[in-house]
Amino acid sequence: MKPRAILPLLAIIVAFAVAAAWWYQRNDNVPANTLQLHGNVDIRQVELAFNGAERIAQVLVREGDRVRKDQLLAVLDTERLKSGVAQAEAQVAAQRQVVARLVAGSRPQEIRKAQADVQAARVDLRNARATHERDQELAARRFISQQQADNSRAAADAAQARFNAAQEGLRLLEAGSRKEDIAAARATLAAYEAALALAQRNLADASLRAPVDGVVENRILEPGDMASPQKAVLTLALTDPLWVRAYVSEVDLGKIRTGARAEITTDSFPGKRYRGWIGFISPTAEFTPKSVETREVRTALVYQVRAFVCAHSDELRLGMPATVTVQLDQPPPAANADPCRNGP
Repeated sequence: MKPRAILPLLAIIVAFAVAAAWWYQRNDNVPANTLQLHGNVDIRQVELAFNGAERIAQVLVREGDRVRKDQLLAVLDTERLKSGVAQAEAQVAAQRQVVARLVAGSRPQEIRKAQADVQAARVDLRNARATHERDQELAARRFISQQQADNSRAAADAAQARFNAAQEGLRLLEAGSRKEDIAAARATLAAYEAALALAQRNLADASLRAPVDGVVENRILEPGDMASPQKAVLTLALTDPLWVRAYVSEVDLGKIRTGARAEITTDSFPGKRYRGWIGFISPTAEFTPKSVETREVRTALVYQVRAFVCAHSDELRLGMPATVTVQLDQPPPAANADPCRNGP
């Protein structure tokens, strides 16, 4: 055969091979008992802000840093807040002493003094009555004037009043504080303690801590900036739990169920498979997101599926395209079974 006749035949063979390769890649060579879903490692973000208005003193992390739950990320200037806590602590300490004094009642020394006052008033009363009786007899005999007798009677009445007052004062000391006064003092103490708790909470809120494990995506504010609850300081990307947000068509919806084991692959690590399981299937349909490549038309209705990754891996980055493979012939998951423990 002439070389010129062979060239067209070779061109046809190459074209057929390219078409076959394209068809093979287009259909992903998926077995009949396997379902492949396409999506991305889910991006979940938290914007962290201080629960107070104050100037930022330090920002302790940078973009890209991995942080742990409760790790200190940034702090505010706390001089004013510490002064507020000290003032509230002093008010609470003073009011506690007031309550303790009212509950304890009168001291023994105060009661003994009141008893002595009662005794002195009794002696004065006895003397005033005796003087009044003598003056009455003298006035009857006209040895003294009636005015002098009246004066002694008034003195006796005054002594009687002083004696009665001393007795009542002794009874008050022995009875102790009124329950209404104690209740009012305790209510005031509770108000001061609430103010102290608020001041301590404001001081604690001056420290910004990570709510969960994650990666710092954005460092928005810097030391010297004025923080407020409306202004985020950092953006934190959540990494635990890690899942792939994929989509299944209505035709394939009945083929998978929650708890089914799955494998996750990415283009970045084509030879590596990550164990996972189907943790969520959306009850409502939506249009296919434009960022997801599927065999169906982009405007087709699909259902969101979350495939959780069993073990955390630094290789799976947030937003990375991923493929979820589910074996359709696997047995139904048992109740309360751990899909990661018995995975493929």
